[in-house]
Amino acid sequence: MAKKEYAFYPGCSSQAKSSAANYLTSVTAMCDKLDIKLTEIPDWNCCGASIGYAEGGELPRLAINARNFALAEQHLPGQDIVATCAACWLGARESKERLDHTAQLMQETNEALAAAGLKYEGKVKVRHMVEVLIEDLGYDAIKAPVVKPLEGLKIAGYVGCQTNRPFGIDGESFENPKYLDKFIEVLGGEPLEKYEQKVACCGGALAFSEPEKSQKQIRDIVESALDHKAELIVTPCPLCQANVEVYQSEINRKHGTNFAVPVVYYSQLMAVAYGSSAKDAGLNGQLIRTEALEKIANK
Repeated sequence: MAKKEYAFYPGCSSQAKSSAANYLTSVTAMCDKLDIKLTEIPDWNCCGASIGYAEGGELPRLAINARNFALAEQHLPGQDIVATCAACWLGARESKERLDHTAQLMQETNEALAAAGLKYEGKVKVRHMVEVLIEDLGYDAIKAPVVKPLEGLKIAGYVGCQTNRPFGIDGESFENPKYLDKFIEVLGGEPLEKYEQKVACCGGALAFSEPEKSQKQIRDIVESALDHKAELIVTPCPLCQANVEVYQSEINRKHGTNFAVPVVYYSQLMAVAYGSSAKDAGLNGQLIRTEALEKIANK
């Protein structure tokens, strides 16, 4: 039996051939080494994320998240829901807060779920994988499986906004959360603790609607990392990872910069440090090659 078991909500971006498929690959490798069992919620649906706010109304947004909650309660009773996507976690956590504290919304949502033979009981917890790592395992347990320390790697921990506001990670400062720095340290790397952009927004969906604003944010995020001599940026958020990695080339074209900073997930750092191959750590899914991590993985 695994040390820890959870009802897993993978989210749409982690599916095969999606933008964060390599995130799920690395999470799988990481969890294997940490003896964590993730059981996918049967027949889960999209959390709605940003489109849930696009004039669809509050009840549909709450109901689609509550459907996942109800499925987890029915099929995986007693297990917390764990999401790896920051947007999924934020949307689900907000929906749970609204439902658990508003009787009318809970009633209306369960009336909608009844059409599918489901009921949300309010029993399940919704957590981000980072919360599980910190609260259920702890930094000593995260350090224990390290066989290939990330020695010499200077890494900027970019938390972003979705895992930081409004809920945050228990015990962490909203202005200067330290958990990514601590991850880097216990894995043997060098955290850049004075990195100023760690909680800045990457621009989110503005990448499409107002690209100049989003790219200004991304330029600041990357420039600050380079100012601190970072070789990598690490994040817990698929949207942050995609935006900050993908748009570096566009910023280079527009502004004559020469950005090429790899942006990876914390789980990829862990997978490599725990002895996984570059492929099993999902490094083959990067647009900007992570040569320094690949070198460690190939030792």
